[in-house]
Amino acid sequence: MKLEKITKEVSGSAGASRRWYDDACGTAHALELVGERWSLMILREMMFGPRRFGDIRAALPGISANVLTQRLETLERHGIVERSKLPPPASVQVYGLTEWGYEADQLLMVLGGWAARSPDHDPTLPLSKTSLMLSFRTMFQADVAGEAAMTVGFQLGEESFRVRIAGGVLTPVRGEIDDADVTFVTTPEAMAGYVYGKVPLEALEAGGAIRIAGDRALAEAFQTFFTLPPKAGC
Repeated sequence: MKLEKITKEVSGSAGASRRWYDDACGTAHALELVGERWSLMILREMMFGPRRFGDIRAALPGISANVLTQRLETLERHGIVERSKLPPPASVQVYGLTEWGYEADQLLMVLGGWAARSPDHDPTLPLSKTSLMLSFRTMFQADVAGEAAMTVGFQLGEESFRVRIAGGVLTPVRGEIDDADVTFVTTPEAMAGYVYGKVPLEALEAGGAIRIAGDRALAEAFQTFFTLPPKAGC
Protein backbone atom coordinates (compact mmCIF):
# COMPACT_ATOMS: atom_id res chain seq x y z
CA MET A 1 0.00 0.00 0.00
CA LYS A 2 1.59 3.26 -1.15
CA LEU A 3 0.99 6.41 0.88
CA GLU A 4 0.67 9.86 -0.64
CA LYS A 5 2.94 12.21 1.28
CA ILE A 6 1.38 15.47 2.41
CA THR A 7 3.63 18.54 2.63
CA LYS A 8 2.28 21.53 4.50
CA GLU A 9 3.81 24.48 6.28
CA VAL A 10 3.29 24.07 10.01
CA SER A 11 3.10 27.22 12.08
CA GLY A 12 2.70 27.82 15.75
CA SER A 13 4.05 29.54 18.83
CA ALA A 14 6.81 26.97 19.36
CA GLY A 15 9.31 27.52 16.55
CA ALA A 16 11.92 25.09 15.30
CA SER A 17 14.62 27.07 17.16
CA ARG A 18 12.98 26.69 20.55
CA ARG A 19 15.46 26.00 23.35
CA TRP A 20 14.71 24.97 26.90
CA TYR A 21 18.18 24.35 28.27
CA ASP A 22 20.73 26.38 26.26
CA ASP A 23 22.94 23.30 26.48
CA ALA A 24 24.88 21.64 23.64
CA CYS A 25 24.49 18.17 25.17
CA GLY A 26 22.65 15.75 22.87
CA THR A 27 20.50 14.62 25.78
CA ALA A 28 19.34 18.19 26.36
CA HIS A 29 18.46 18.61 22.69
CA ALA A 30 16.63 15.26 22.67
CA LEU A 31 14.44 16.54 25.47
CA GLU A 32 13.78 19.70 23.48
CA LEU A 33 12.62 17.51 20.60
CA VAL A 34 10.47 14.93 22.41
CA GLY A 35 10.46 15.97 26.05
CA GLU A 36 7.01 17.57 26.15
CA ARG A 37 4.30 15.55 27.82
CA TRP A 38 2.85 12.89 25.48
CA SER A 39 5.46 13.33 22.74
CA LEU A 40 7.29 10.04 23.28
CA MET A 41 3.99 8.24 23.78
CA ILE A 42 2.79 9.54 20.42
CA LEU A 43 6.00 8.31 18.79
CA ARG A 44 5.50 4.95 20.43
CA GLU A 45 2.09 4.52 18.85
CA MET A 46 3.50 5.04 15.35
CA MET A 47 6.34 2.52 15.69
CA PHE A 48 4.46 -0.11 13.67
CA GLY A 49 3.36 2.16 10.87
CA PRO A 50 1.28 5.29 10.17
CA ARG A 51 -1.84 5.83 12.25
CA ARG A 52 -5.00 7.86 11.95
CA PHE A 53 -5.47 10.73 14.38
CA GLY A 54 -8.35 8.86 16.03
CA ASP A 55 -6.26 5.69 16.42
CA ILE A 56 -3.51 7.57 18.22
CA ARG A 57 -5.97 9.30 20.51
CA ALA A 58 -7.76 6.02 21.29
CA ALA A 59 -4.43 4.46 22.33
CA LEU A 60 -3.73 7.43 24.63
CA PRO A 61 -7.05 7.94 26.45
CA GLY A 62 -5.66 10.69 28.70
CA ILE A 63 -4.75 13.05 25.87
CA SER A 64 -7.09 15.73 24.51
CA ALA A 65 -7.60 16.29 20.79
CA ASN A 66 -6.11 19.78 21.14
CA VAL A 67 -2.92 18.58 22.83
CA LEU A 68 -2.52 15.73 20.33
CA THR A 69 -2.82 18.20 17.46
CA GLN A 70 -0.20 20.48 19.03
CA ARG A 71 2.24 17.63 19.67
CA LEU A 72 1.87 16.24 16.15
CA GLU A 73 2.51 19.68 14.67
CA THR A 74 5.64 20.10 16.81
CA LEU A 75 6.96 16.65 15.93
CA GLU A 76 6.31 17.34 12.26
CA ARG A 77 8.12 20.67 12.51
CA HIS A 78 11.15 18.89 13.92
CA GLY A 79 11.18 16.36 11.08
CA ILE A 80 10.21 13.42 13.28
CA VAL A 81 6.65 12.91 12.02
CA GLU A 82 5.18 13.29 8.54
CA ARG A 83 1.63 13.22 7.21
CA SER A 84 0.46 11.02 4.37
CA LYS A 85 -2.83 10.03 2.76
CA LEU A 86 -3.98 6.45 2.43
CA PRO A 87 -4.84 5.41 -1.13
CA PRO A 88 -8.49 4.99 -2.19
CA PRO A 89 -10.93 3.84 -1.05
CA ALA A 90 -9.75 4.98 2.41
CA SER A 91 -8.25 8.34 1.29
CA VAL A 92 -7.76 9.49 4.87
CA GLN A 93 -4.86 11.38 6.42
CA VAL A 94 -2.46 9.43 8.63
CA TYR A 95 0.55 10.34 10.71
CA GLY A 96 3.75 8.34 10.53
CA LEU A 97 7.38 8.54 11.51
CA THR A 98 10.09 9.74 9.19
CA GLU A 99 13.13 7.52 8.64
CA TRP A 100 14.90 9.45 11.40
CA GLY A 101 11.80 9.27 13.59
CA TYR A 102 11.89 5.47 13.49
CA GLU A 103 15.37 5.57 15.01
CA ALA A 104 13.69 6.49 18.30
CA ASP A 105 12.72 2.81 18.46
CA GLN A 106 15.98 2.05 20.27
CA LEU A 107 15.42 4.97 22.63
CA LEU A 108 12.01 3.61 23.63
CA MET A 109 13.37 0.11 24.20
CA VAL A 110 16.29 1.25 26.36
CA LEU A 111 14.13 3.71 28.31
CA GLY A 112 11.41 1.11 28.85
CA GLY A 113 13.86 -1.53 30.01
CA TRP A 114 15.51 0.92 32.38
CA ALA A 115 12.19 2.12 33.84
CA ALA A 116 10.98 -1.46 34.38
CA ARG A 117 13.60 -1.70 37.13
CA SER A 118 11.94 1.12 39.08
CA PRO A 119 10.37 -0.07 42.36
CA ASP A 120 7.51 2.35 41.55
CA HIS A 121 6.68 0.78 38.17
CA ASP A 122 3.13 -0.59 38.21
CA PRO A 123 2.66 -3.30 35.53
CA THR A 124 -1.07 -3.56 36.32
CA LEU A 125 -1.89 -0.16 34.74
CA PRO A 126 -3.53 -0.01 31.28
CA LEU A 127 -1.27 -1.05 28.41
CA SER A 128 -1.58 -0.13 24.74
CA LYS A 129 -1.28 -2.73 22.00
CA THR A 130 1.86 -1.10 20.64
CA SER A 131 3.39 -1.03 24.13
CA LEU A 132 2.86 -4.76 24.46
CA MET A 133 4.66 -5.45 21.18
CA LEU A 134 7.56 -3.14 22.06
CA SER A 135 7.83 -4.81 25.46
CA PHE A 136 8.25 -8.17 23.74
CA ARG A 137 11.24 -6.81 21.84
CA THR A 138 12.67 -5.25 24.99
CA MET A 139 12.28 -8.21 27.35
CA PHE A 140 12.93 -11.05 24.90
CA GLN A 141 15.57 -13.49 26.20
CA ALA A 142 17.33 -14.78 23.10
CA ASP A 143 19.45 -17.19 25.12
CA VAL A 144 16.31 -18.84 26.49
CA ALA A 145 14.58 -19.00 23.11
CA GLY A 146 17.66 -20.60 21.58
CA GLU A 147 16.86 -22.10 18.19
CA ALA A 148 13.11 -21.81 18.65
CA ALA A 149 11.27 -20.83 15.46
CA MET A 150 7.61 -19.82 15.46
CA THR A 151 5.10 -17.28 14.23
CA VAL A 152 2.74 -16.08 16.95
CA GLY A 153 -0.43 -14.13 16.16
CA PHE A 154 -2.19 -11.69 18.46
CA GLN A 155 -5.77 -10.60 17.95
CA LEU A 156 -6.13 -7.57 20.21
CA GLY A 157 -9.61 -6.23 19.66
CA GLU A 158 -9.80 -5.02 16.07
CA GLU A 159 -6.02 -4.98 15.63
CA SER A 160 -3.80 -7.93 14.84
CA PHE A 161 -0.05 -8.35 15.20
CA ARG A 162 2.32 -11.09 14.09
CA VAL A 163 5.46 -11.91 16.06
CA ARG A 164 8.14 -13.96 14.32
CA ILE A 165 10.85 -15.66 16.40
CA ALA A 166 13.79 -17.19 14.54
CA GLY A 167 17.53 -17.33 15.06
CA GLY A 168 17.28 -15.67 18.47
CA VAL A 169 15.54 -12.60 17.02
CA LEU A 170 11.98 -11.46 17.75
CA THR A 171 10.27 -9.31 15.12
CA PRO A 172 6.75 -7.91 15.68
CA VAL A 173 4.70 -6.38 12.87
CA ARG A 174 1.14 -5.13 12.57
CA GLY A 175 -0.84 -7.13 10.04
CA GLU A 176 -2.46 -10.39 9.03
CA ILE A 177 -2.02 -13.46 11.21
CA ASP A 178 -3.31 -16.19 8.91
CA ASP A 179 0.14 -17.82 8.83
CA ALA A 180 0.54 -17.94 12.64
CA ASP A 181 1.46 -21.24 14.29
CA VAL A 182 -0.50 -20.17 17.34
CA THR A 183 -2.78 -17.19 17.97
CA PHE A 184 -3.72 -15.46 21.20
CA VAL A 185 -7.11 -13.72 21.22
CA THR A 186 -6.81 -11.47 24.23
CA THR A 187 -6.13 -7.97 25.61
CA PRO A 188 -2.73 -6.34 26.19
CA GLU A 189 -3.26 -6.44 29.94
CA ALA A 190 -4.13 -10.14 30.02
CA MET A 191 -1.21 -11.00 27.74
CA ALA A 192 1.17 -9.05 29.96
CA GLY A 193 -0.18 -10.97 32.94
CA TYR A 194 0.56 -14.23 31.15
CA VAL A 195 4.02 -13.34 29.86
CA TYR A 196 5.38 -11.22 32.69
CA GLY A 197 3.17 -12.12 35.63
CA LYS A 198 3.48 -15.81 34.75
CA VAL A 199 -0.25 -16.31 35.33
CA PRO A 200 -1.10 -19.89 34.29
CA LEU A 201 -2.63 -20.14 30.84
CA GLU A 202 -5.44 -22.35 32.17
CA ALA A 203 -6.47 -19.69 34.67
CA LEU A 204 -6.65 -16.99 32.02
CA GLU A 205 -8.61 -19.26 29.69
CA ALA A 206 -11.04 -20.18 32.45
CA GLY A 207 -11.73 -16.51 33.10
CA GLY A 208 -12.19 -15.75 29.41
CA ALA A 209 -9.18 -13.41 29.31
CA ILE A 210 -7.33 -15.45 26.67
CA ARG A 211 -8.33 -17.82 23.90
CA ILE A 212 -5.81 -19.97 22.04
CA ALA A 213 -5.97 -21.14 18.43
CA GLY A 214 -3.25 -23.42 17.10
CA ASP A 215 -0.26 -25.11 18.72
CA ARG A 216 -0.75 -24.98 22.49
CA ALA A 217 2.79 -26.15 23.21
CA LEU A 218 4.13 -23.09 21.38
CA ALA A 219 1.79 -20.84 23.36
CA GLU A 220 3.24 -22.24 26.58
CA ALA A 221 6.82 -21.99 25.31
CA PHE A 222 6.29 -18.34 24.33
CA GLN A 223 5.75 -17.40 27.99
CA THR A 224 9.21 -18.67 28.94
CA PHE A 225 11.07 -16.33 26.57
CA PHE A 226 10.48 -13.17 28.64
CA THR A 227 11.72 -12.03 32.03
CA LEU A 228 11.32 -8.67 33.76
CA PRO A 229 14.58 -7.21 35.09
CA PRO A 230 15.24 -7.12 38.85
CA LYS A 231 14.13 -4.02 40.68
CA ALA A 232 16.81 -1.44 41.43
CA GLY A 233 18.18 -1.73 44.94
CA CYS A 234 16.90 -5.26 45.41
